[in-house]
This record gives sequence, C-alpha cells and structure tokens, in this order.
Amino acid sequence: MRIAVVGGGPAGLYFSYLMKRRRPETEIRLYERNPEGATFGFGVVFSDTALAFMAADDPETHDAILPAMETWRDLTLDLEGERIAIDGIGFAAIGRLELIRILTDRARSAGIDPRFETELTDLAEIEGADLIVGADGLNSLVRGDGSVFGAELPELENRFIWYGTDRPFDTLTQSFRRSADGPFNAHHYRYTADLSTFIVETDAATWNAAGFDGMDEAGNRSYCEDVFSDVLAGHRLISNKSHWRRFPKLSCQTWHDGKCVLIGDAAHTAHFSIGSGTRLAMEDALALASALLAQPDNIPAALTNFETARKPICDKIVGAANRSAEWYEDFARHLELGPAEFAHSYIQRSGRISDERLRSLAPRFFERYSGAWDSTEAAQMG
Repeated sequence: MRIAVVGGGPAGLYFSYLMKRRRPETEIRLYERNPEGATFGFGVVFSDTALAFMAADDPETHDAILPAMETWRDLTLDLEGERIAIDGIGFAAIGRLELIRILTDRARSAGIDPRFETELTDLAEIEGADLIVGADGLNSLVRGDGSVFGAELPELENRFIWYGTDRPFDTLTQSFRRSADGPFNAHHYRYTADLSTFIVETDAATWNAAGFDGMDEAGNRSYCEDVFSDVLAGHRLISNKSHWRRFPKLSCQTWHDGKCVLIGDAAHTAHFSIGSGTRLAMEDALALASALLAQPDNIPAALTNFETARKPICDKIVGAANRSAEWYEDFARHLELGPAEFAHSYIQRSGRISDERLRSLAPRFFERYSGAWDSTEAAQMG
C-alpha cells in the first residue's frame, strides 16, 4: 500500500506512525509545507481523560507525551475580579511545538521520513498513491473547494486572537472583563512551567468600537494587555502571527471520496472553548489506521467503515462544541447574571453536564453555589 499524507500536524504525524508501526511494508510519504520546528499557536489543551484512548491502544506514545504535559484538577471563572473555583473539571495542556516534536520522533522511530518544507499545489503530484490522507487543516488541499465532501464553512460572529504569555496560571481560567468599548473574555492556561496560552475574545460590536479594524499588531497587543492588566499581573502578551479571526465551523457530509480521506481540521472543527480539536484529530488518526489495518486489501471498504464508526462519535463532540460556542457568542448577556448563576450557566453551556453529574464532579462548587441558583430560578418562576 502506498499512502500520501498531506499535513505534518498531530493528525498526519500520528496516523503515519500508527500505520508504519503495524505494517512496516507500507510506503508512507508525509508532506508538510512548513520547516521542521516551525509551528503557530502556543499550547493545546485536553480534558484530563482525553489521552485515555491512547493509553489503551498506544501506551508508548501516551508515555512519551504525558511527562511533557501540565495538569490541574480545577477550573476557575474570574468574573470581573470575583474568582469562582469549579473543582473536579480537570485538564491537561502541552505546547503545540513540543507535541509535534514528540510525534515527529515517534514517526521517525517507525521509519517515516517527513518531507518538511514541501508544499503541494495539486493532487496530481501524488496521484500514484493508493490512498491520500488529508490531514492538512482548515485550508485543506485535499478537501479543495469542499463540494465533493458536502463541506459547509460558516463563521461565528465573535472575534478572537491567540496569544501566549510568560505568566503561568494555576488552572485553566476564563476571565471576563469590560473595557470602555464593551465586554471581553480570555481563555488562559499554562502549557509549560512558565508559559501560558492566552486567547482573547470579544463580540463584533465591541471589536468595531475598539477600532481593531486596521490596528497594527502592537496596538492589538497593547489594548488587550490593558483590558486584562490585573489578570496578567505585570506580564506581557507574546505574539506569534497573532491576528483577529472569526471561528470557522467546518463540517463535511462525508469524509472520503475515491481514494481521498479527511481527518482532523480538514474534516471538522470544534470550538476552542471545549479543548477537543487536537484530541479529535488524533482520535481520527487512530480510527483511520485501525480501519485500514483491519482491511488493508480493500481501501474503499476500510474508508467506509472508518467514517461509519468514527463520524457519529465526532459529531457528538462537535455538537457540544457548537453549543459552547453559542454561549460565548452571547457571553455579554450572561455577564448580567450574578456570580452563582453565571457559573451555572457556564458549566452547562455544552449540554453535557447535568446538575446531577455536576454534583458528582464538583461537590465543593455544587454545595457552595447550588442554593443561590436554585433561589434565583424559584424567584423567576414566582
């Protein structure tokens, strides 16, 4: 089997490693347009159980990644200076560059020689492959205009900008602040002992009022540092090709066509507020490799089985991410709630945590705040 993998991010690297490890005779060529060691963004976050799939199916890679991760057990909401701890909602994070380095090493250990600084411009360049894996992200060459995959790509209204900072935060924290121009929130968490990701988000009206349209990189950073000056506590934001964007909600009706198949952000996106994008990409890679290893002599059947088994699972998580994104699209309205009601609204935003489950996951938070939101709901009904 000859496989061309387009994209050297977590999905492409992990798929290549898994296939080559189990079937060394497979010819795999992995193409990545960027130089080795060049990546954009800062840290990526996982839920505390997100690597469980890897522990069961690939303990060697799991054990290579785990020591490089920062972990914590609580989540913190910082509502204009009032901090609310939600116990039991654990997360882990790792620098994106470090994750890619580990996965590159794993791929090489299996006999893969990634072709960095190789940008394909036409699938005809790899037409000799028996299988083409599109692990090339949102602007996928393999997906092309998306028509054969039934792709849809609407954008959310909120604007966000992705920074880092040299202030390490104790937990994953959501900080909400108001400027003279309107409301902002920041998603921030450490991914090394001394570095954190810091994503700033605001609504369209505030973005326009602040004059970000046309503002240069230094101006963007300075404005955001001012809004979150107390959160940063004297530390600075770090830019890495940081610019304002609207989140793209990519979905595809089908993930494969002919000998082409999509995984990760080439097939779907999940809003960053639930921290599942990288997890989904790596799980896609594992599911695709498993399907091909089960039917190595029948690629069409393997691709059908991959999509049939994997897509419903992915759709469920993406659905939760979309509900979470909807909450953030309207976060300014939620700021009018009291702290307890705000926290309750936040924790239930994706529809995955009922009060019963919340009582089990976060008993200290539930005991402290449940009476307050119960009283509010009763008053509203009265």
